[in-house]
Amino acid sequence: MATAKGFGPFGEHTVNASWIAVQELEKLGLGDGVDLHVYEIPVEYKTVQTLIPALWEKHSPQLVVHVGVSGMATTVTLEKCGHNKGYQGLDNCRFCPGSQCCVEDGPESIDSIIDMDAVCKRVTTLGLDVSVTISQDAGRYLCDFTYYTSLYQSHGRSAFVHVPPLGKPYDAGQLGRALRAIIEEMLDVLEQSEDKVRCCHQP
Repeated sequence: MATAKGFGPFGEHTVNASWIAVQELEKLGLGDGVDLHVYEIPVEYKTVQTLIPALWEKHSPQLVVHVGVSGMATTVTLEKCGHNKGYQGLDNCRFCPGSQCCVEDGPESIDSIIDMDAVCKRVTTLGLDVSVTISQDAGRYLCDFTYYTSLYQSHGRSAFVHVPPLGKPYDAGQLGRALRAIIEEMLDVLEQSEDKVRCCHQP
């Protein structure tokens, strides 16, 4: 099972490309072997802190993939890690955490267990009409906050994908197809890594 989450509107993003892309992904699906659940997450720190653990509890998914929009992005970007501190930007409720962090006494950053370099290389060889790149800084706003919260909850079984605004340069269909290819590769990479672990632990 995989869960994909896009974000609602915020700031100048009155239409959030991440949620549009996730809706396109939902139309395409991930094949008969994968149950896909999609959610739109409000751009609110307090909601993220309660909703992310609740969804992990409800679904116990193999993988959760969060999708956010970045006004600076011109590629589809795979984020390697989430960060715990530095959250000063106000959310849609004009709120930010007083501690400016996700989890009190949590690690400074948490890496995804997904090998993003491998996923990026594999997706690039598919010949999609979308460029895919890697990043280690999801931006210290709700995207990064959500990613860290999910990574902390899942012990690293989460991923985050940043997409550019619609039309800059990709349309909804291109983003949806890119997400499908990325998540399929992520699930494959995750399965292969877990097969290696099982082999290593066999007597």
